[in-house]
Amino acid sequence: MSSPDGVSRGRPEAVYYYGTCLVDLFFPQAGLSGIRLLQREGLRVIFPQGQTCCAQPAFNCGYHEEARAVAQAQIALFRQPYPIVVPSGSCAGMMKRHYPALFEGDPFQAEAQAFAARVFELTQFLTNVLKVKLTDRGEKVRVTWHSSCHALREMGIVEEPRSLLAQLENVELAPLSRERECCGFGGTFAIREPEISAAMVEDKAGDVLSTGAPILLSGDGGCLLNIGGRLAAKGETVRASHVAEFLWERTK
Repeated sequence: MSSPDGVSRGRPEAVYYYGTCLVDLFFPQAGLSGIRLLQREGLRVIFPQGQTCCAQPAFNCGYHEEARAVAQAQIALFRQPYPIVVPSGSCAGMMKRHYPALFEGDPFQAEAQAFAARVFELTQFLTNVLKVKLTDRGEKVRVTWHSSCHALREMGIVEEPRSLLAQLENVELAPLSRERECCGFGGTFAIREPEISAAMVEDKAGDVLSTGAPILLSGDGGCLLNIGGRLAAKGETVRASHVAEFLWERTK
C-alpha cells in the first residue's frame, strides 16, 4: 500500500481509523467528520474499539517502559495491512516516528516499523493518497490556519491542508505571520512550564486576531484547546475548529 516514507502506492479498499484521546473527549464531531470524509470516497473505515492513547504523554515524560506497553497494545489492534489514518499530526508523528525507536534492539521492532509505515495524518491521506476533489457548499468566510509542531516537523505536513482549503471557492485563507511558532501546549509542557506556555499562547492568540478571521483551523486537538481557550478567556468570539469538521460541514 505505501512505502516506508508514506508515499502512496495505490488506493486502498479499507482503512483503519485511529481516533486519538483529544478527539474522543473534546472533538468527537471532528472524529466523525474524518470518518465521513473517508467513507464518501468509497472506503470501508475500521475503528478498533480497544484503541486508547498513542503513548505520547508517557514517552515525552521519559516513561519509556510504560510507553512501550501502550504502543504494543495499539499495534496489536491494527493487524490487517490497511493504512492507519489519524486526525492528528501529533499522534501520527508519535506512531510513525517514535514507535520503531521505542523498540530498538527488540524482536518487536520489525512489527513496529511495519505498523509505522502504514500511518498517515488525515489531510495527508486525503490529499496524497485519495486525491480528493471538494465542492464548496458554504457561504463566503475567512479562516486562518495553525500548523501544529508535530505535523510540521515530524510528519512534514505543510501544503496538504492548504491544498484542501484552496479547493473551497468561498473560503479565504488568511495566513498567520507566526504560523511555525509553537502555541505553547506541548502536552505536559503546558503543565510543567505554565508561565512560558501562557506567554507563547498569548502570542499565538494575538496573531490569530490580527488576521481578522472568525475561524481558526488546525489538525490537532491540543493546539485547538490551547489557542481556543486563550481566545475565549480574552472574550473573543473566534471559533477554533478541527479541519476535518470544517471540510465536512462545507462539502456535505
